[in-house]
Amino acid sequence: MSRKGNCHDNAPIENFFSLLKRECLNQYKIQNLTELGGILKSYIKWFNNDRTSMKTKGLSPVGYRNQTLIA
Repeated sequence: MSRKGNCHDNAPIENFFSLLKRECLNQYKIQNLTELGGILKSYIKWFNNDRTSMKTKGLSPVGYRNQTLIA
């Protein structure tokens, strides 16, 4: 942890939550916590295994990690 007020610590998770809201949660009218849990599990599975990003050279996060570990 860095000193209090250093915004760079929160940048990755803030970015993830922003994507979560824009790509997933704003599309549903969630009725209860069980439904929310199922939606979050499927989104995180999709985000890690299928979602591609130009930042990761067109690979999913898992694919990029595997490519990096092989090299």
